[in-house]
Amino acid sequence: MRRRALLAAAISAAALTAAAPAAAEPASCDDPSCVPGLTTGVVLGQPCQDTAYYVFGTAVAGPSIRPDRLVFCGSPRRYEPRYFRSPSMAGIKELDSSCAGYENWVAQAPDGLYLSCQSKNGEPRWSRGDG
Repeated sequence: MRRRALLAAAISAAALTAAAPAAAEPASCDDPSCVPGLTTGVVLGQPCQDTAYYVFGTAVAGPSIRPDRLVFCGSPRRYEPRYFRSPSMAGIKELDSSCAGYENWVAQAPDGLYLSCQSKNGEPRWSRGDG
């Protein structure tokens, strides 16, 4: 009898510690508040490193800047990369998917790639923003 009780307890414990089923797909991310990898404490115009991945940040200071303004790391005309004010951001989007309604906006791919909504063959698509 005691053996059955121990066996039943072991089975119950195993059932409780079994892995839970995989969670449902995450909710969509349509604005900067849910974008991972934002660099905080950026000064507008300060140098930055990577113009391709995890380029977004929030500014704390700089010429005519309001706190928490969204900025991005860019390199115009092949100059040294630095932080600039960001266009409107659409959150997390997939490379080469449609960006209708987000023309001239920016986004971040799930892997951190910088995306820009640009027209390709007359259709707005998310493209690499560093290209």
